[in-house]
Amino acid sequence: MDVGTVIGIAIAVGCIVISIFWGGGTIGGLINMPSIFIVLGGTLGAVVVAFPLQQVLKIHTIMLKAIFTKPVNVGETIRDIVRYAEVARREGILALENLIGEMKDPFIVTGVKMAVDGTDPELIQSIMDTELEALMERHGQGKALLDQMSKYAPAFGMIGTLMGLIAMLKNLDDPSAIGPGMAVALITTLYGALIANVLTGPVADKLAARNAEEILLKTIIICGVMSIQSGDNPRVVESKLLTFLPPSKRLEVKPAEAA
Repeated sequence: MDVGTVIGIAIAVGCIVISIFWGGGTIGGLINMPSIFIVLGGTLGAVVVAFPLQQVLKIHTIMLKAIFTKPVNVGETIRDIVRYAEVARREGILALENLIGEMKDPFIVTGVKMAVDGTDPELIQSIMDTELEALMERHGQGKALLDQMSKYAPAFGMIGTLMGLIAMLKNLDDPSAIGPGMAVALITTLYGALIANVLTGPVADKLAARNAEEILLKTIIICGVMSIQSGDNPRVVESKLLTFLPPSKRLEVKPAEAA
């Protein structure tokens, strides 16, 4: 579970609520069902038009991935690959078949199995690169959906505001209704901004960050598997994989390996 995402959303919502009471307002004063209906319904309708229905129906799983995501441990993966390289160097690459059951990442298993079976190196590289590209495409689709929601929600908020202003201007003969009418008209803009800047926008950015982490991990795995397949010395394998990390991160991997 990504505690940071939960804490971030809680801080944003908490500050907004505190500011409402601090300014002398109430939560009830900011609730208007027609405005909620315009923003949520309009945004959902626009997204259904823009994306396949099957993808829209999975929006809850896409958003939950920002919270319930297994953290990526690049250092541990590098240490595991170096250990596999040592076994392959010492006992032969076929000995890795006995270690497949303890391999944690299915992507490593896929590459090692092909290497053990004697698959052509170029074919191994091609298959693993294709799988990585497919993963990037899936992740990109999920982020694109949330990005579009971040674009549509404020737009429908503005639409609701314009509708409220039109209704208010038709009743200018009653000055006492102008203030409340203006307040209700502006609420839809508030709803659109909240959806875009508290929920869908930040979650989309978190998914992009997670995607970058996973791409880095998969790239390291591909490099490691190809090095093992070519029979590189474990020290060479380690040096290749550490180049993907900044110097400070390399130091975090080294002590664990020495221990």
